[in-house]
Amino acid sequence: MHEAASTMGTVAHVIQLAVAPVFLLTAIGTLLSVMTNRLARIIDRARRLEGRLESAPPESVTGIHALLATLSQRAKLINRAITLSTVAALLVCTVIAILFLGDFLRFTIIIPVAFLFVTAMLSLVVALLSFLREIFIATGSLRIGPL
Repeated sequence: MHEAASTMGTVAHVIQLAVAPVFLLTAIGTLLSVMTNRLARIIDRARRLEGRLESAPPESVTGIHALLATLSQRAKLINRAITLSTVAALLVCTVIAILFLGDFLRFTIIIPVAFLFVTAMLSLVVALLSFLREIFIATGSLRIGPL
């Protein structure tokens, strides 16, 4: 009876440890949703501009190509941000798995958990910097009105 209560206490403790990373996963998921929406809008806009190239007067072609180059740069930055955010989420999931496995298989989890968590945070920081750079480019190239 005492051992069952001890095991239940252990499971409860591991679940408590895993709650914070789960909140982090929720935040990363929200960021991924925002980033993928921005990427979809960039792709849609690029397709519209490419469609206009065929019928555009020669004096507009250079401007359209410049806009397409900017959209391409933005898409690359958002793609990098999405990739790094996904890597961060995968690393956080691995941290959660190690928390459970380490407790039940009785191995030291301090070093792998610390390494994976720090790596996840670094990945997320670089993702957010890429996202911020994309936003700066988007606002810097903002044009209101017709071409």
